Amino acid sequence: MTTATIRPHTPETPDRQDRLDDDDYPAYTMGRAAEMTGTTPGFLRALGEHGLITPLRSDGGHRRYSRYQLRIAMRARDLVDQGTPIEAACRIIILEDQLDEALRINEQLRRSPRGQEPTADT
Repeated sequence: MTTATIRPHTPETPDRQDRLDDDDYPAYTMGRAAEMTGTTPGFLRALGEHGLITPLRSDGGHRRYSRYQLRIAMRARDLVDQGTPIEAACRIIILEDQLDEALRINEQLRRSPRGQEPTADT
């Protein structure tokens, strides 16, 4: 899953709006993340324990979640709501993401001229 570094927050930082638009920027506290995803803080902690999402920590040690991580949490919540055990839901999502990445790389390799390596962003 995506991990991002926490950049210092100062109002004078010129890229402040860029951070707010960044899907990987850890902008949400655990309470806000739970509210936005319709879950509980315990559910979010369980997702971390099962290796699905790893929230970043603020200087004070509080968990901070990105929008990308919230989307993953909502996918897990949907599976759990359908009766899937949380351990299985986490594994399903991890495997789906790995499959999507493998398919993306395969498609990129098919498009590249023979004998050339794929670009560095793979």
